[in-house]
Amino acid sequence: MNFMCRYLLMFILLGSIIEVSAQDKKTILKLSISEAQTFALQNNRTVQSGRIDIQSADKKIWENLATGLPQVNVAANYLHQFVVPEINLGPYLDVNVLPDGVLNKSDLVNAYKNSPSFPLGIRDNTTIDFTLSQLIFSGQYFVGLQATKVLKQVTEKSLVKTEDQTKENVAGTYYLVLVLSENARLLNASLVSIDQTYKELVKMNEEGLNEETDVDQVKISKSNIQTLITSLESQKEISLKLLKFQLGIGFDQVVELTDSLPGIIIQGNADYLASPQFDINKSVNYQLMSDQEKISGLLLKLEKAKFLPTISAFYRHEEQTNMPAFNFAVKDVVGATLSLPIFTTGMRNARVSEAKFDFMKSQLAKADAEQALIMEFETAKSNYQTAFSNFNTNKESMDLSKKVYDKTVIKYKEGVSSSFELTQNQNQFLTAESNYYNSVLSMLNAKAKLDRILSSSK
Repeated sequence: MNFMCRYLLMFILLGSIIEVSAQDKKTILKLSISEAQTFALQNNRTVQSGRIDIQSADKKIWENLATGLPQVNVAANYLHQFVVPEINLGPYLDVNVLPDGVLNKSDLVNAYKNSPSFPLGIRDNTTIDFTLSQLIFSGQYFVGLQATKVLKQVTEKSLVKTEDQTKENVAGTYYLVLVLSENARLLNASLVSIDQTYKELVKMNEEGLNEETDVDQVKISKSNIQTLITSLESQKEISLKLLKFQLGIGFDQVVELTDSLPGIIIQGNADYLASPQFDINKSVNYQLMSDQEKISGLLLKLEKAKFLPTISAFYRHEEQTNMPAFNFAVKDVVGATLSLPIFTTGMRNARVSEAKFDFMKSQLAKADAEQALIMEFETAKSNYQTAFSNFNTNKESMDLSKKVYDKTVIKYKEGVSSSFELTQNQNQFLTAESNYYNSVLSMLNAKAKLDRILSSSK
């Protein structure tokens, strides 16, 4: 019986260990380019900070709105008087001690008595004030409400701008990882080929059919390719960490990119090689500049509103825990306050002028931004078209250099070509391959920038 219990306990513990081990295994995060961008919009810390800014702007609007709503305040004050002042009303006639019948002078004198002293306060007292106040009119208040609403719009559009920039950054890093992976894959294939050639040359050298320098030359080429592969793998590792940082995940999370480089290259070329439309009025950057102009205009109105009066009303009720014998305080009071600036030695006029100059500058900045955004779009479109043309040229050059190199390898094995020609054609192929992938990356980065510019104007 004890044996069965121990066996059952061991089985339960083993099952628990297996379950914990399974939970500890990291799940693989598989992402296409669009999925990676969507994931980043949900988890990127900069984007999350932008959403917090919007929530903060909502609270700021309510904060400014609340200043014009009824305000209720309760205040309690404790007072201790070391010496309480007293008042004496002087002697008074006590008619109760007057005898019946005829009065004489001595009877009247004896009937006067000293009155007791009355305290004019309380030694220890607590006063509780209840005050209700309401702003009736304030030009600064109404302008401030408009300004906070515009500031919220700026915050929301800033978030859109941050999201667009995040999508561009994620796309650029995603493309870089794919390019490095594809380049490393082709170099590994070349390494397998040249390694096979090297082994054959070593056997031929052992049989005296070639020079040792020919073997050494191929070995150098092999080492160069291995160095390039190591460098690419290191760059890929760093780029993957950058992508994880942009996605808002830990560096230990395993990520698998599901999109292929050829598929991404083909996607969207037709649209961008034509004439994509760019609406400046829908550009989030242009809208931000327009909102900045609105804010400058509101700040100008705010300075002008300071010439207007401020009117408020209040009601106050007061209670005391210990009432003095003589209390002249009024418990309930209703009043109004009018504040009207009269003379400030030109200070307000100077502030109005400064706000007017700032408004004029914001108008100039908006005009500059309009032309700059149009130039940015035209430049990005031109860069993409140029990058696409370079991509086609470099792809053709790489294919031709690969074809020449493969034929040279065959000729070298047949003894028709020299090791110098083999090395030269191999270097030519590696250079063409490097130029091709650089052009691929340039084209994809230009595409990502166009995606950001056009997406912000939709």
